[in-house]
Amino acid sequence: MSLIRRLAEIEGFDLSTEVAIVGLGGAGACAAIEARRAGREVMLFERSSGGGGSTMLSACEMYLGGSGGTAIHKALGIEDTSENFRAYLMECFGDNCDPDRIDMFVDGAAAHFDWMEANGVPYNRRLFDGRDVVAMTGDSLQYSGNERVYPFCEVAKPVPRAHLPADADHNGGQVLMGALIKQVHRLGTDVRYDARATALIQDDDGRVRGLVVRMDNRDILVEATRGVILCAGGFVMNERMTAQHIPAYAKVGLRHGNPGDMGDGILMGVAAGGHAINMGEAFICVASYPPAELTYGIFVNNKGQRFVAEDSYIGRIGAAILKQDKAEAYMFIDNRNFARPEYMNGTEIVAVGETVEEVERESPLPPGMLQHTVAYYNEHAAKGEDPLFRKAPRWLQPFDTAPYALISYHLRDISPHIFTLGGLDVLPTGEVVTPNTRRPIPGLYAAGRTVAGIPRTSAGYASGMSVADVTFFGRAAGRQAAAAEPVASEGVLARM
Repeated sequence: MSLIRRLAEIEGFDLSTEVAIVGLGGAGACAAIEARRAGREVMLFERSSGGGGSTMLSACEMYLGGSGGTAIHKALGIEDTSENFRAYLMECFGDNCDPDRIDMFVDGAAAHFDWMEANGVPYNRRLFDGRDVVAMTGDSLQYSGNERVYPFCEVAKPVPRAHLPADADHNGGQVLMGALIKQVHRLGTDVRYDARATALIQDDDGRVRGLVVRMDNRDILVEATRGVILCAGGFVMNERMTAQHIPAYAKVGLRHGNPGDMGDGILMGVAAGGHAINMGEAFICVASYPPAELTYGIFVNNKGQRFVAEDSYIGRIGAAILKQDKAEAYMFIDNRNFARPEYMNGTEIVAVGETVEEVERESPLPPGMLQHTVAYYNEHAAKGEDPLFRKAPRWLQPFDTAPYALISYHLRDISPHIFTLGGLDVLPTGEVVTPNTRRPIPGLYAAGRTVAGIPRTSAGYASGMSVADVTFFGRAAGRQAAAAEPVASEGVLARM
């Protein structure tokens, strides 16, 4: 099936609007709200029978800071300068980022919180200071990444930046998307459900003029006189694409997303002349905490060697394990802090003993290696040091309480959640660009996981970066498309 229809080959359109949006997830909803508030006609096409996308499936932290701090930061007396926020993000992604995108985000992230709250998303002014993937205390602010982990803590002052809907626990996505979808409808957006976009319509000059949408078992031709915004999600549910682009992740991971994450928007954008980037990167998590006391343990690979700071964020740990031989890892821990991870199924106790030597003999590790690793760790932990990985002193504790245990964290057994971080290359304002020259394709915009956004590696990820990115830049794409010069309408057929 062709992903592009030529304008010269069609007789006319069945529907016409100024801005057409594909997908009613976080990005699509925010794009629609901004375009409607700019006074534009907006049609939004959602392939499912209801909106929400993958944003609704998340806990819906938003990773926000800068400008001195958000309203929650300021209420709690926490300062986060834009320089500090930018330094942290640049340390997270280094050369694998778009500095212009980060600059725009840093400048507007604090105000984005105000926008969300004004659109009905509820937040309180309380901080959860513990170590958890999602604060289950109802608080609206928490640390959610590597802020307090070396080397990040030496580059930027640690600041909690994950903003969660109040009292939502893991259901924040339902709260946030419920508020946004309500606004989308209240503002008069023409939303069509069970409507899958299958192709873009492009003229001979390369301008995108509309969409082909499958509705009611037939193809509907939709004109968009100002532009089309692709907010169709990532490609984690497309087995062909994941096998091609992220085979190592796909082999061990449990796909995390909604059924519509099939890469449709990416494929259409490329067919129109766009460029897909960062396609080999994905988020992969190993939720070794909570409980937080498991952080006192150490991870070793199948050679008995440490390879990561155990106080790292779940995505950084997952990325580190994926790099080990056969993606195999173990946690060594003593009886004082032994526990089962609350979010991680598939872990297995493979060896126990009254001494490290007994554990090693019962394990598949090479003789002597675990003993050496633990002895070296104990020597320095007793002094509050970790020369190899700089784990924070608060989590350093010699292993001295028998019995000891070795727990398997092999990725093939625990099936960690994965989702994609690659997509279309776009300007920060949403225009899809061509390869090399990065020339905008007229009439084509994109946001959400359809694009390669700010978070581009699992090792630098923090919970909330995706929701912040897709909603913030969804708004930008909506404003940019709304401001575009329109083309003359081709006219609408009477067959509808």
